[in-house]
Amino acid sequence: MSEARGLAIAGLTKAFGGVVALDGATVEFQHGKVNALIGPNGSGKTTFFNCITGMIRPDGGQVTYRGRDITGAAPHRIVHAGVGRTFQLCRVFPRMTALDNVLAAVRPTGLTGLLRGARARAEVDRARGWLTRLGIEHLADVEARNMSWGQQKLLELAGVLMSDPETVLLDEPAGGVNPALLDRIGTLVRELNAEGRTFVVVEHNMDLVMSVSDHIVVFDRGRPIAEGPPSLIRSDERVLGAYLGV
Repeated sequence: MSEARGLAIAGLTKAFGGVVALDGATVEFQHGKVNALIGPNGSGKTTFFNCITGMIRPDGGQVTYRGRDITGAAPHRIVHAGVGRTFQLCRVFPRMTALDNVLAAVRPTGLTGLLRGARARAEVDRARGWLTRLGIEHLADVEARNMSWGQQKLLELAGVLMSDPETVLLDEPAGGVNPALLDRIGTLVRELNAEGRTFVVVEHNMDLVMSVSDHIVVFDRGRPIAEGPPSLIRSDERVLGAYLGV
């Protein structure tokens, strides 16, 4: 792989019983750019993310980040290496406030330490800073269960950013989000990318994909079938027919 600093995947395979989810997938994401990963439901995108981030172990292949083999590493070790990730279904603590959710994402002693009330002022200030940056500072003392789906997505992202990842994987950030919050998410991705963070975004909303992405990878049946800038993907007949409905 040519970019030692970035996220590179070679020959990744994963099967569940007789169903092949990943079929020798080889992808090199552009470091310092906004990458999108698109494809129909069942094409292997979420399994791909799960293998990269240590949620499941691949059957074969290799995942490297900044030249380091992270294949099958525990999720917390992958976070420590600099790769953060959100989920298609938000992972937040519903009965905890927004502020405590963000703090829980990075506290070394985990949730137990948080519930004991051990708080470092610098940590709290940084957590509030991310809530402000994402436009939900007014919800700092609101329990996550009382927030909208879009607000929970922003909250989850705030928790991811607390670990200061160099690369952020977003799994369907537009799903179930109203247009106003969707615009905010798109703006945030571009702003954070301009500040030096790499993004890989799994998304079905083609307006968002085309507006924020520098590079797009198209998945089908567990492996990439096309990749390139939005202008090229827009004109690819396989993509037009199968995914964009043109």
